[in-house]
Amino acid sequence: MALRVLVVEDSAVIQRLISVCLRPAGLEVETRSDGPTGLEAALTTHPDLVILDVGLPRMDGWEVLERIRSDPRTRSMKVLVLTAHAQEETRERADRGGADAFLTKPFRPDDLRGVALQLLTGDVAATA
Repeated sequence: MALRVLVVEDSAVIQRLISVCLRPAGLEVETRSDGPTGLEAALTTHPDLVILDVGLPRMDGWEVLERIRSDPRTRSMKVLVLTAHAQEETRERADRGGADAFLTKPFRPDDLRGVALQLLTGDVAATA
């Protein structure tokens, strides 16, 4: 059974880019375009990894992350925060919120794939 990744990102272009990066690695990718539908998908489909933008409509990614971490059903779910906000305070907020990893946009496809695979498999060599 393929590992499943939920991408919560409001840009269809970025959704497609992430899918193109991850599917060749054998990952199953599902996408949502806003916070509420992303959170619902996390709660109902239990993906192995959530790739989460913070600038989402209707509910920002910070609230989605907080709700994922506060729910016993999703507390241990791996979360990668992916954002255009490269400031150190944004990275620190992701750490405080319980994100497992943090990447900024624009990203290199190999970097995204490597971090995702490392989170999913625990294989540090995947990021090399």
